[in-house]
Amino acid sequence: MSALDRYELRRDVRAAARRLAAAGVASADNDARLLAEHALGAPLLLADGADPDFSEHYEALIARRERREPLQHITGVMWFRGRELVSRPGVFIVRPETEVVAGAAIEAARQMIADGAAPLVVDLCAGSGAIAAALACEVPEAHVVAVEVDEAAAALARENCRRLAPGRVEVVRGDATDARVLNDLDGCVDVVVSNPPYVPAGAVEDVETARYDPDRALFGGGEDGLAVPRAVVRRAAGLLRPGGVLVMEHDPRQSEELRDAALTAGFTMAETGRDLAGRDRYLRGARRPFSSIPGSGTRLS
Repeated sequence: MSALDRYELRRDVRAAARRLAAAGVASADNDARLLAEHALGAPLLLADGADPDFSEHYEALIARRERREPLQHITGVMWFRGRELVSRPGVFIVRPETEVVAGAAIEAARQMIADGAAPLVVDLCAGSGAIAAALACEVPEAHVVAVEVDEAAAALARENCRRLAPGRVEVVRGDATDARVLNDLDGCVDVVVSNPPYVPAGAVEDVETARYDPDRALFGGGEDGLAVPRAVVRRAAGLLRPGGVLVMEHDPRQSEELRDAALTAGFTMAETGRDLAGRDRYLRGARRPFSSIPGSGTRLS
């Protein structure tokens, strides 16, 4: 088998992109390039060609993606707020819209610092540790505790946080909605952030999500998917100190119900924040209003 020159290499990548597009992969050009770089071990733009064994390796990767195996599982990598995390089958793949949710929690933690506190942040339903690691990296003054019930996800969260923010995140395996978990922190937490399971029953249409993301990380319970999110709101109310802030991701159809749930749980302010596509994406609740936060029951732009 002969080596490929740069023109043959790029021809093969274009052909792979056409195959992925025909298989229904929305990001076919991007994925074909990233899989080529994964096989090469180098950026495609810098490659003058490829070794003889490239074609066989690349074909195997493309065939997996063609069968709609997630790119993150094939490469073992996912990205969040510019940081590379390990991705592993059986653990939820973090989505781009969650970067906005993490950003809102980071902003809240930074406000605590401006007010003179070294914030204590708790990430409930931490999954792969993406949000917890981002908080620890972007708010180095914060102490971050991440809670995750699934054993495989908790192990991956420890791995990702240890690599990205060594010694900065404590990962606790436990049910994030159980009042016995972290009960020593009740009334002491400055910021609670959460991306809980919230998908309504039967609402998953994407084939890759349905096949590869664990149900436990997707479905929030009940027809409306709100059982777990409501429980997270109640647990956050117990953890937060007066003046503390909750930031929780949710389905765009759940915003009104979760604002009501927050007010019922004792929050004195509940707002809905939007993602970059303009969709209702997260609840922001506070134990008491801040001067920078408008009245309750509103939406944030």
